[in-house]
Amino acid sequence: MKLADLYARPGLTLSVEFFPPKTEKGEENLFSEIEIIKRLKPSFCSVTYGAGGSTREKTVDLVETIHDGCGLEVMCHLTVVGQSKAEACAVLARLKEKEIENLIALGGDPPQGMDDWRPHPDGFQHAIELVREARSVGGFSIAVAGFPEVHPRAANRESDLQFLKEKVDAGAAAVITQLFFDNDDYFRFVEDLRKLGVTVPIVPGILPILSASQVRRFTALCGAKIPAKLERELATVEHDDNAAVELGIDYASRKCEALIQFGVSGLHFYSLNKSYSFAAICKNLGF
Repeated sequence: MKLADLYARPGLTLSVEFFPPKTEKGEENLFSEIEIIKRLKPSFCSVTYGAGGSTREKTVDLVETIHDGCGLEVMCHLTVVGQSKAEACAVLARLKEKEIENLIALGGDPPQGMDDWRPHPDGFQHAIELVREARSVGGFSIAVAGFPEVHPRAANRESDLQFLKEKVDAGAAAVITQLFFDNDDYFRFVEDLRKLGVTVPIVPGILPILSASQVRRFTALCGAKIPAKLERELATVEHDDNAAVELGIDYASRKCEALIQFGVSGLHFYSLNKSYSFAAICKNLGF
């Protein structure tokens, strides 16, 4: 089922993101976690593409395996960085041949060890070009990324919002946000996009905290901030990852309750290939 149809259904659309494991053992563990997650009936899952497009083959292989054998709708990540137009178009052709209907078009992260972001010299320059290419191929429902706290490479907030609107106008069916920890940033983001005439679902991305060091690393990478109250709470679990996980479950549960009350169409969880926090949050929310 396509993203546009999934988000048009009554009720809350839950989705979960995975990344391609590096080892056979990691892949085995992931499919064990997927079996647990499936019991919570998420509407779909997504599979990341890796920094610099580094996991292209593993990503598409994993997407196909989930599509063929896991009983889950799946959305494939596709990025500008790290691949030529021909390579990106080959992925689109492969997805279409396998009748995989959903993808998210992204700029992508630079490869590890590279500080600056550069598109492939023979590739697309911006995610909007991927949106247009996928639309021209036909048969896809396309999501794009949104940054409640402004994209780290954006010139300013206004240009960032306008560029996102252009991606939606080009054919995106949904916006899925980068992680954030202050709901007020998301509420403002939605309000500003609605004023620009963006009407598609704007789905908040939720990162359950696994450790204090992890959340600091992730927020630094994507330009998100940690609210002062959360920072104080993290300081109390600095050297206790188990306590940090429970803090993260509680924090995310309260955050999701407020987002649901606001009227979001869905919640997209960055699972880091773990089911525990997602399952606990869903239980807290009554799912």
